[in-house]
Amino acid sequence: MTRVAAFTDTYHPTVNGVTYTIDAWCNHWNDHHGRMDVVYPGTDEYTPGAREHPVRSLPFPFYDGVRVGAPRVPKTVPRADVVHAHTAFGLGLAARRYARKHDLPLVASYHTPTAEYAEYISSYDSVLAGISTASETYEHWYYEHVDLVITPSEPTKRHLVDDLDVTTPVHVVSNGIDTERFQPAGAEADAFRDRFDLDGTLVGYTGRHGYEKRLEDVIGATDGMDDVTVVFGGDGPARDDLETRAQRADVDVRFLGFLDRDDMPAFYTALDAFAFPSPVETQGLVALEANACGTPVAGVDAGALADTIDHGETGYHYEPGDVDGFQTAIERTLDDHDRLAANCLDRRDTFSIEHAVTELRTHYDTIT
Repeated sequence: MTRVAAFTDTYHPTVNGVTYTIDAWCNHWNDHHGRMDVVYPGTDEYTPGAREHPVRSLPFPFYDGVRVGAPRVPKTVPRADVVHAHTAFGLGLAARRYARKHDLPLVASYHTPTAEYAEYISSYDSVLAGISTASETYEHWYYEHVDLVITPSEPTKRHLVDDLDVTTPVHVVSNGIDTERFQPAGAEADAFRDRFDLDGTLVGYTGRHGYEKRLEDVIGATDGMDDVTVVFGGDGPARDDLETRAQRADVDVRFLGFLDRDDMPAFYTALDAFAFPSPVETQGLVALEANACGTPVAGVDAGALADTIDHGETGYHYEPGDVDGFQTAIERTLDDHDRLAANCLDRRDTFSIEHAVTELRTHYDTIT
């Protein structure tokens, strides 16, 4: 039985891909491979479970919904065989300290390129450049001093190796998704459409409404398209500006807000195409969730989406910043929906949680 102590700055009740990945990995690991405990920033809005260990935290002032945890190790964390840091900051430092104190191997997952979020702190180019340089320098230092780095995609691995000059062994392990949950929803998708009064062709996105995700391009690309309704699930700091942009567009745009996790398969299945313009993804789990439900994706040919979307097989790409190209990708995805959907369903097993955690265990075994 392998015991893992996981440290993360992003966890419940925050809703994003990192939270879902850590939660899913922990559940599967505890059921099949051993014990995995999680150390995370505590909040009154979430009650910890038996293997969850909160630390004192404060809201991060520049990014709504994110908290900064004190870099400490709670006394309740049991002795581990492997330490896994899901962050280089805050609790990532606590993970490093815990691993060094007990002479344990330290694995680090690279979930988010921190420099991409510098604009949340300042809009001045000179300040942005300084923040980006400082964050990349720090990330280089951190990932150079671990035993193994895990990335969710090949483009993310290339960023670490080529841009950050990390020489630590880097391995790609897909975050994986719960394919038992995410599958075609059938009649539930029809009920979802009825519940929100959605008709015609649906093009949609769900996830955090962050400026870095360029969600305004979804509206720009569908502006003027006939018989199309754009559906946004989720919320975030860019929502007000998105709603203002939608008011000027010649397309019906609906904002559904946060959807219950149990509603997500019906949401994805109800869509005819999932639109994903974010160039900063390290994998883009929502694209895989859509695929697992039989919905193809039109997305930017940048970041992890360059690999996550198999061009011409599970969706279509467009060049970054090319809104007209985005519209073409959406139209091609809609026109070729049935073939693309069949391809998506044929590949479901390759991005399952089971597949991901089995690979993760293989890498743990090499350093223990």
